[in-house]
Amino acid sequence: MVERLVIDRIGHRGDGVVEGGAEPIFVFGALPGETVEVEDIAGHPDRRQLLRVDTPSAERMAPICPHFGICGGCAVQHWQTEHYRAWKRGLVVTTLRQAGIEAPVGDLIDAHGGGRRRAVFHARRGGRDILEVGFSAARAHHVIPIDRCPVLAQNLDCALQAAWAIAEVLVPAKKPLDIQVTATDTGLDVDVRGSGALSASLTAALARVAGAHNLARLTRHSELVAQQRAPTLRIGKATVSLPPATFLQATAAGETALAQLALAHCAGAKAVADLFSGIGPFALRLAESARVVAVDADEAALAALKRAAATVTGLKPVEVARRDLFKNPFVNEDLDDFDAVLFDPPRQGAQAQSSALAASDVPVIVAVSCNPATFARDIRILIDGGYQLTAVTPVDQFRYSAHVEIVARLQK
Repeated sequence: MVERLVIDRIGHRGDGVVEGGAEPIFVFGALPGETVEVEDIAGHPDRRQLLRVDTPSAERMAPICPHFGICGGCAVQHWQTEHYRAWKRGLVVTTLRQAGIEAPVGDLIDAHGGGRRRAVFHARRGGRDILEVGFSAARAHHVIPIDRCPVLAQNLDCALQAAWAIAEVLVPAKKPLDIQVTATDTGLDVDVRGSGALSASLTAALARVAGAHNLARLTRHSELVAQQRAPTLRIGKATVSLPPATFLQATAAGETALAQLALAHCAGAKAVADLFSGIGPFALRLAESARVVAVDADEAALAALKRAAATVTGLKPVEVARRDLFKNPFVNEDLDDFDAVLFDPPRQGAQAQSSALAASDVPVIVAVSCNPATFARDIRILIDGGYQLTAVTPVDQFRYSAHVEIVARLQK
């Protein structure tokens, strides 16, 4: 059924939202104040497909990518920057308020920088058995084939060509494929997932692709296929040799912005616990002025961090500890010697660790998060344990999307 609607606001995923009915209605691609023509989407009673904008908003702008609205990677390329930035900061403000937390939320920091330095491309056989390599479609499961993406960093320019070449070798087996590409200081680091076991001939073919596209390293499910150079990344004064498929912040500017905020909040601390440390984007910088204990469940990441720290003169001691902080969080007896604790968990947050920290006497806690909902939950736990939230800063390294990073400082 075709109908006309007036959009009231932008929702937390970037959709236009129509209020006033029994349930809100969501329209991707629509902006506040616009009158739009839409139709039903089968199986989604709360969603509508945008057919036409009858009355455009003055805030509307032309998207920078021809795939916008079809590719599922970006949500709000069509919205003018100042309104987009206010909305993204508002995601943090609103989520905190809903958790009963009134806090001083700073201005949104733009950390897009040169663009995203990592991407996961999907490769599938589509209709008529045609190979498709690109990103997942918006609100659907098929792949949108692309030849470029304007939100990626320039040093990922060759990544798509390499991904297509890898897919041409492996996808004829009709197994869905995910190709994770990371731009490092020494070239592209590629990890392939979903291919199934590799025969000797397929391994040789992939090695030829790696050579032809000058890949630093090519792995399958983190197992080495070919390497021309060790993929490395400069973090502070250290050079880290990256484990395959390791986690990195999406942009180099994002990592720097988060680290600068965290270090400022830890200023003066002599001993810091870096929980969920990964390869050390915080720990290696903190160690320039404080003793650091870096804790994570990822053994390869901790080994890379430890090796990197050992090569730098002038750092304070860096100790690593392997620990599953979801099941076995740091508690009082682990925390007695620290002036500050920093934690940067995955999207599910750190509920158990926050509860343990809430019962501690650590003077300063720095919370870093990529999920406002779990961030608000964890901060609520800390506040209820006697901590005061003194600063909250949103950081935007996922431009045009609904994702936002947060750095906060709490004190007791």
